[in-house]
Amino acid sequence: MQRLAKKWRRAGEGIGLVPTMGYLHAGHLRLVREARKRVGKRGKVVVSIYVNPTQFAPTEDLSKYPRDLKRDLKMLRECGVDVVFTPEDSEMYPDRRPVPAGFSTYVVEEKLSRTMEGASRPTHFRGVTTIVAKLFNIVQPDVAVFGQKDFQQAAIIRRMVRDLDFPVRIIVAPTVREKDGLAMSSRNKYLEGDLRRQATVLRRAIEMARATVKKSKRIPLARLKADVGAMIESEPDARLDYVEFFDPESLVAVAEITSGVQMALAVFVGKTRLIDNERL
Repeated sequence: MQRLAKKWRRAGEGIGLVPTMGYLHAGHLRLVREARKRVGKRGKVVVSIYVNPTQFAPTEDLSKYPRDLKRDLKMLRECGVDVVFTPEDSEMYPDRRPVPAGFSTYVVEEKLSRTMEGASRPTHFRGVTTIVAKLFNIVQPDVAVFGQKDFQQAAIIRRMVRDLDFPVRIIVAPTVREKDGLAMSSRNKYLEGDLRRQATVLRRAIEMARATVKKSKRIPLARLKADVGAMIESEPDARLDYVEFFDPESLVAVAEITSGVQMALAVFVGKTRLIDNERL
């Protein structure tokens, strides 16, 4: 992959990268189309498919994470992707063992990663920044496209690119949603029966918060958090992990909710953990 990327760069061909963990859906294909738009018909679009073990905690769903490479390849072929990069663990983490021995270098962002997903999943972003840095070094893209659904992740990747001088432009594409408002996610596959209906409570909570801000202009933080929590808990199988309101640029939490604040939440629906966010 790296040799191929160098060949493309010598030929002056732009490279767009879409990093994924596979089990693709329409949201991923939206990112692919954005990458193609950025590099043009003569450029190359690479999609990586890799379920990265270092961003999963021991208690999380690494072994059960949905995989269907044959289906993914068919979708990407039809979408006009030039290369699908599907490395193995042994290639990405040489000699990595339960207690890493051979592999011992990680990339750590130390400010934006402390809250929200970083607080709920303490090892998560170290794995994300490390694997994305490796993908940038391997694929050597001019442009990399991420989804807004993972808002904090995109902000952290942007900070890493800025701080470490990666010559990559980061594009964040809007969240793609189902007709009922649920953000598209590979984990939606886990939602069976009534859990699928209950999962729309994330979107309903965002819409309630937006309507409240539009009506009242300024709302105390504790009040809106309590209202969101009550709405989530009204569904029998839903449990709020966190809801935060913050400045979309700095990710610093705000004390008072006003128009333009970013809202993010994580909710367990049954055993499935879902995330979503929107600007109010």
